[in-house]
Amino acid sequence: MQSFKSASILRRLLQNSRLVSQSRSFCSVSSNGLVDEPESTVLVEGKASSRTAILNRPHVLNALNYSVVDRLLKLYKNWEDDPAIGFVVLKGSGKAFSAGGDIVTIYNLLKQGNLQDCKDFCWTINNLVYVVGTLLKPHVALLNGITMGGGAGISIPGTFRVATEKTVFATPETLIGYHPDAGASFYLSHLPGYLGEYLALTGDKINGAEMISCGLATHYLHSAKLPLIEEQLGKLMTDDPSVIERSLENCGEIVHPDPTSVLHRIETLNKCFSHDTVEEIIDALESEAAKKHDAWCILTLRKLRKTTPLSLKVSLRSIREGRHQTLDQCLIREYRMSVQAFSGQITNDFCEGVRARLVDRDFAPKWDPPSLDKVTDDMVDQYFSRLTAFEPELELPTQQREAFT
Repeated sequence: MQSFKSASILRRLLQNSRLVSQSRSFCSVSSNGLVDEPESTVLVEGKASSRTAILNRPHVLNALNYSVVDRLLKLYKNWEDDPAIGFVVLKGSGKAFSAGGDIVTIYNLLKQGNLQDCKDFCWTINNLVYVVGTLLKPHVALLNGITMGGGAGISIPGTFRVATEKTVFATPETLIGYHPDAGASFYLSHLPGYLGEYLALTGDKINGAEMISCGLATHYLHSAKLPLIEEQLGKLMTDDPSVIERSLENCGEIVHPDPTSVLHRIETLNKCFSHDTVEEIIDALESEAAKKHDAWCILTLRKLRKTTPLSLKVSLRSIREGRHQTLDQCLIREYRMSVQAFSGQITNDFCEGVRARLVDRDFAPKWDPPSLDKVTDDMVDQYFSRLTAFEPELELPTQQREAFT
C-alpha cells in the first residue's frame, strides 16, 4: 500500500502545481431529516493558509445527511478556487469522525414514498467523494473515533488520513441489506490481497493500527497529540503536500497490529476470499475450519451468516469490478446500485435490515431471498445495469478533473 500512498501524493503534487500556476495566473441512528441548518452541521475554522471543516452532529456520531454533504461540497469548491487557501482539514466533533450516512432517515423517507430525496442525497455524497479524491489541494482527514461507511468515503480518497488509537473503521452495509458505497468499491479493492473482499462481506471492524498497516490511513498518532498537530497545521503557509506530510510525520508514531489482528491471518484470508463466488468463499472457510479447527474461520463464517444473501453477492461483484475501475467509474456504478437498493424493485432487504437492526432492534431480519441458493444471476445483474431512460445517471465533473486510478 505504500506505493498507492506515494502515487496519490505525487498525483496531487502535479495537480497542485497546475492549480498554483492557474491561481497566480452505517450507520447512524438519527431520526432527524436529511435537511437541517447547514451552518450548524458543518463548522468552519480559518487558519493561516488552510481551512478546517468540522462535522458537527455529535449526537448522531456525525452522521451524514444532505445538509452536511451539500455544505461540504460547496465549501470545498470555494476553497479550491481561493488562491489564499493552501490545504483543507476535515475532522469530526465528539467521539466520532463520522458513522456514515443517516440511514434511519433514509429508511423513514422510503417508508413515506419519498425516493427522490434519497437519490438526491446519494447524488450529492458521491459528487463529494469525487471532489475529495481529485481535490487540487492537499486534504487532511483526522479520523479520530468511529469512521464508517460514508464517513470513510469522504476521507479515504483524500491525500492524508490520520488514524488514532480511538479510530474504528468498518463498511458494515451487508448487515442491513445494502452494499459498501461512497467509493468503497474503489478503495477496498486496492487493499492488500483480498482484505477488501473480507471487510466488504463481513462488515468487520479494524482499528487505527490496522488501518495504517494496510494503507487505509497514511499516518498514526495518539489522540492526545491531535491538538498539537492541529496547531502545527494551522501555522503552515503552504500548498505543498510534502511540507504537510513532514509536519504529520513529526508527530506520528510507529505502531503494529495486535497479534489477534486479521492482518496476521492474511494468508488464510487470501486463500478463502480469492474465490469467484460467495459460495466458494464459504466452502473454503468451512474446509479450513474443519481441517485445522481454525477459530478465525469459524468466526468469519458466523459473521457471513448474519449478512444479507443478496448483498453478499452484490458486494463481492462490486469489489471485483472496482479492481479494474477508476474512482469515478466506481461512483457511477455505486449510484446505480444505491438507486436499485432504495427503489425496492428487486428486494426490500435495505428497509428490512434497517428495521431489524436500528428501528425495531429485534435483530431478526427476514431477507428476500432468504438464502444464497435463492439469489439469481438476474437479481445481481440488475443492480449493475444502467438505469432506465427516464432515470439520469450520476454526473461527475470528470472533464475538469483527473480520474483517480
